[in-house]
Formats: sequence, structure tokens, C-alpha cells
Amino acid sequence: MTATTLQPVAQADPATPRALRLALLQATGVLLVTRAPQAAARPAPGQPGAASDYVPALPDIFIAVRDSGEVLAFNGHVDLGTGIRTALAQIVAEELDVPLSQVHMVLGHTEATPNQGPTIASASIQISAIPLRRAAAQARAWLLVRAAQQLGVAPDQLEAQDGEFRVRGSGAAVGYGTLVQGGHVALPLADDVPIKPVESYRIVGRPAGRVDIPDKARGVLTFVHDVRVPGMLHGRVVRPPYAGRDSGDFVGNSLLAVDRESVRDVPGLVEVVVQRDFVGVVAEREEYAVLAARKLRVQWKPVPPMPSLADPEPALRANPATRRELLNDGEMPPAGTGKTLERHYVWPYQMHGSIGPSCAVADWHDDGLTVWSGTQNPHVLRIDLARLCGLGEDSIEIVRMEAAGCYGRNCADDVCADAALLSRAVGHPVRVQLSREQEHLWEPKGAAQLMDVSATLGAGGELLGYDFTSRYPSNDAPTLALVLAGIVPNAPRTLEMGDRTAVPPYDYRARRIGCDDTPAIVRASWLRGVSALPNSFAHECVIDELAAEAGADPIDFRLRHLPDPRAAELLRAVADAAGWQRGAHGSRGKTGGNGMLRGRGVAYARYIHSRFPGFGAAWAAWVVDVAVEAATGRITVEKLVVGQDTGMMVNPDGVRHQIHGNVVQTLSRVLKEQVRFDADGVASREWGSYPLLTFPEIPPLEVVLMPRQDEPPMGAGESASLPGAPAIANALFDAIGVRLRRPPFVPETVLAALRG
Repeated sequence: MTATTLQPVAQADPATPRALRLALLQATGVLLVTRAPQAAARPAPGQPGAASDYVPALPDIFIAVRDSGEVLAFNGHVDLGTGIRTALAQIVAEELDVPLSQVHMVLGHTEATPNQGPTIASASIQISAIPLRRAAAQARAWLLVRAAQQLGVAPDQLEAQDGEFRVRGSGAAVGYGTLVQGGHVALPLADDVPIKPVESYRIVGRPAGRVDIPDKARGVLTFVHDVRVPGMLHGRVVRPPYAGRDSGDFVGNSLLAVDRESVRDVPGLVEVVVQRDFVGVVAEREEYAVLAARKLRVQWKPVPPMPSLADPEPALRANPATRRELLNDGEMPPAGTGKTLERHYVWPYQMHGSIGPSCAVADWHDDGLTVWSGTQNPHVLRIDLARLCGLGEDSIEIVRMEAAGCYGRNCADDVCADAALLSRAVGHPVRVQLSREQEHLWEPKGAAQLMDVSATLGAGGELLGYDFTSRYPSNDAPTLALVLAGIVPNAPRTLEMGDRTAVPPYDYRARRIGCDDTPAIVRASWLRGVSALPNSFAHECVIDELAAEAGADPIDFRLRHLPDPRAAELLRAVADAAGWQRGAHGSRGKTGGNGMLRGRGVAYARYIHSRFPGFGAAWAAWVVDVAVEAATGRITVEKLVVGQDTGMMVNPDGVRHQIHGNVVQTLSRVLKEQVRFDADGVASREWGSYPLLTFPEIPPLEVVLMPRQDEPPMGAGESASLPGAPAIANALFDAIGVRLRRPPFVPETVLAALRG
């Protein structure tokens, strides 16, 4: 490990992340673990993300140990409410042997953190934490050698605890802060530094309270919605009439006229900004901006009607597509062999439904652009803003703040671009807040999806063949202002994103798996589970039907054909926790005296991320009990047991909370959520037209966490969502005796099935 001394650099405003990095790189009394500046990895073909050759001028910092004893740790991902700020801090505290309270995580700021790509694929702990762990171990190794020199003992006579090294059997000790006093050491990040063995962990693997909660409870500035800067004005945007569409000849080409006289009497109005189909207003106060946006008369060309999406299946089948073969192994059984099930599943368009509409503050100044943002992907956003504004990436700083949760891409990036254009036009900082209606209309939706399955069961209950095709419209939704202002083409775009968990987990003798890549019909982006959630819905509903055809218990049948031992062990643990009774079944459409139907369902899945064949995250399984009111079709989830094998759990409480979030959101999506459309576009403009699960509807929930602390950590952010839809569908069959293949399972759908 070669130490280098860096030359002093110019001072900057200490209030910005850029200034923090500059200060650390020139400070005395600090130990840094750094990496030479480099361009970010390019996304794989057909995958989300933006490519750039930009190489920062300054090195990346992963770990900084200050003479105060404080430890700063830097990671390019962001915390979307997942708790990774806490888990990453635990990893650093563990490797450095310091109290968790001594570690301060810096996440996502483009001028302070490494560019580690988008915060997607539940990969923050599984992948992007690896260099951070190594950097912390590397810093500890340097401190150990330095402590041994100062104390005059061999390194193996020292033990580390709470930020100091102590001589075994002696009272002699020295703190980390003392070891770095007066010096400036920068160690280049190494790949071969030994890290702690799991058996010596004292912080990782133990519950820890979320480090972000105290500031939020005290009202400390945390959320981007609360940012105020000197000289700040307020902006609002006026969107075009093609709500929720970002491709087609009319996009960016529909504005006819803007009547500036219509807002002449609005007090405090500063400017009306127009660039192709981008229209915005800037005013001295927020209420004036709202008034101006409402009063501004804008004339648009007629736009073509939206294809009918009341039922998304016909539109998706009519959409042009390219078949991509993922897997073809084994001989498919000849026609007439065994029992073949032909099944078709339809997943609806759904919203992220962030509880707070998106917000951003942008400051266009002599040195470039600073944006305070709640983005999920700060470094990618910087590329988009560079294209939008004609600036170099080195002139743009994204200060990442907390925002309303999304678990996927909402309008957080779009509102940053809005603020940037308005700030450039007026030469002052501008805050832009979207309305609820704008957020609902324009956020990139979770895509609808079709799954076509042909599955063949042998006479002896063996799985002979599985022919599966997923049709998933692209989720490449460029930042909206780029399209409205004509910076990027308005042509349809197609990514290859339908292959998540496209291969079933069961041991079919022959498998033919394909994906129909098709362009977006409406603006769409990734939503928790992406295509893996609908694909798992199809896989697990089919295996349940095959078990019924074989006259087998649904769990026994799965276990018989499940080759993954960890999956099988998890499924058994969840069944035991739920008190599963082999061979028992529910009402199957026959009501008792109280008019209620009851049933139980099971499902298992493992989220396989990224381009096929991808990589696996956590394993998950559900057992759910439902009750259905036969007269109304109303569903009550009475009990739910969900299990997960996450490998090593850095913070078991954090994993448990992620499972809770998965369960609540999935129940809402399966039982209630579906975007409504009309000829103008998205029709779900407010909460009344897009209902969510309410607190009284959340069932008693038991979580089973598999003890795997000796295994690598797996992504925990999305896996528990996957079994939810099929577990509920299978439970509904057990209750009403009818298979439902099109969520959401609203009372009208259930009642129609009961009567039909």
C-alpha cells in the first residue's frame, strides 16, 4: 500500500459536497482511501442507464478517518428508504472497529461519491458495498501498523475496539484520531486486503436502529422539498395534452402558441419559459407560480388518441415486438403426451404512487449548475442535465437529498430538468414542485406485461415441458424535458428488460424460454420487481395448477421438483411456521353458513436481476390465508407468513423492515392498483382514481429469516415482492374454486368469477 501526498486544491463553499471532497483532499490530520478518477462502467446492451466518457478531475474517496476520530464513508448509491445508509455504516464500523455512531455515510452526491451506477437491482449491499468494505479494512490495516510503531509493540499484540488500539494485557492504547494527527495520507484502493472473518463480527449481523430517523424526527433538513437557498424563485410547469406519452411524432412538436398576456396581472411573475413543448413559469412566490401556471393560456395541436388500454392485452399483442430466445434445452414433449396446460396471464400498468409529488431546486450560476435532487440515479441524471443544458459534466453538481419514496423511477429526474431550464432562463435558483395530478399523469409507469405459458405434466406427476414467453414493453423513459424540448428523438425506444426471473425454478425436462421485446405504449420505467414479479406470478400459478392436476399437495409438489436446496429449506421453514397441513384445502367455492369463502395459497420465487442469465438476489416464499365475502367479492387477507433467505444480513431489523415494505406494497398492487387510461392518456389523476391499501387492511404478518450469516449477502429490496401475487391467486382459487390470472383482484373481478 503506497501512500501519496496530494497537492492542495482551491477552496470551495463548505456547504456543498464538492467542497467536502476538496477539503478532504487537501486536509491535514486525515487518512484517505481513494481510487484514481475513472469513467463509469457502461450499461450492458439493452439495459437501463446512460453512457458517458466523463472522467472526474479528482480521485474518488471511499474512506476518510479524521483526527477527530470521525469516519466518513462514501458510496455512489442512495437510500430510498431501504436503510442502506445504516447497513453500509455498519459494514464500515465493523471493518474499522469503531462505534456505529462514529461513521457518517455520504451517499449519492455526484461531486463527493464514486460513480457506481444507478441504485437498482437490489445491488447496494450485494455489489456496491464491496469496495467500501475493502477500503475500511485497508484503512484499519494502515492504522494498525502505525499504532504498533507508536506503541513500540508488534502488530499482533494489539486489539482494536471503539476506535482505538490497545496493547493486550496492558493499559497502553492509542486512538485512531491520534494516529492521523498532523499528516495527510492517501492510500490507493487495493483489491487484496484481508477483511474480517464473519465469526468475529460484532456490529454486522446485529439489529441497529436507522441512523437517518433521529434527524427526520427532529425536523433537520433532510428532504429536498424543504431546501431553500438565497435568492430562490418558484417555478411550475405546464405539461402538454398527451399525458403519459413520450414517443411519437407529436411529442415535442405540439405547441402552437403561448399567450403571455394571459398572466400579465399575476403578481410577482418573473418569466414565462418556452422551449418546444416545454412550458414553465417562474414567480417570486410559490402561490404566484401556481396561479400563473393555472391562468396561462396555451394552445396545442390536436394529438392522436391513446390506444385503448382499458384492457392492456390487445394493445400489447398488437405492438411490434422482437423475439429474443433466452433458453432452449431438452426435447419438448410431443403433442398428446401427458396433460398440457395453456395459460395466459396479464399484468396491469401500475404507479409508483409516491406519497409526495416530486420536487427539485436548481441554481444556474457562473460556474455551472447545482441541483438539489431526490433522484434515484444522481450520476445518470448529471449526464442528462449536461445534454439538456449544453454543459460539461464537470460543471454540474447533484446534491442528493431525501425525497418521497418510489421504489423505482418516478418524476424525481424530470423535475430536476424542469428546474434547470427555468433557472437558466432567469439566472436565479428556482424551486419546482409538481402537483399531484402532474406526478400521476407523467411518472413513468410500471409496465403492463403478458405471460404465455404451455406446461406439460407426465402421467406420473413429472414435469415434462415448459414453454414460456414474456412480452414486456420497454421501460426506457428518458428525462422528460429532453424529449419535450427536442434534445433527444421522440422515436419509440426498446430495452431488453422482460427477462428477469423468466426461467422457472422447477426441474422441467425441457424448457423453451423467450422474451418479446416491444417498445413502450405509455411512458414506463422500472417498478419494484420489474418483469420478475409478473413472470413469477405466471410460474407459480402454473406450478400450483400442475400440482392440482397431479393430485398432489402444492408444497410437496414444489419440493419434489425444486433442485435448489436453499429454496427447498426456505419453503419448508415457511410451511412449518404457517402450520401448513398437507392435503387440506379451502372452501373451493362452497360457502359456509356465514357466506364466507376461505382458502390458503403458497408461492416461492427468487429474483434474478439484470440481462439474462443475470444474477440472483434473495430467496423468498409466502403462505397466505384469505377470506372472501361471497355476496360482494370482497377479499380479506387474514394471515400471512413470509420467509426470506438473504444470506448474510448486515442489519436483520433492516431486512425485516424491507420485507414488511415489500408485503404492504405487493398486497396493494395485487388487490387494488391499476392505472386507468382514456383517449387523452392517463386518467388516474388523483388518489380517488388510484386507491392504495389502507392500514386497517394490513394483515397479521410473520417473518421467517433464514440464518445464513456465513453466506454472502443477497439483495433484499425486492425479492419478497415476487411470491405475493401468485400466493394470493392460489389462495383465491382455494377459496372460490376459480383461477384468476389478471390482477388486481378487485371485488368486481372476484364476484364475476364466482358468478361465471
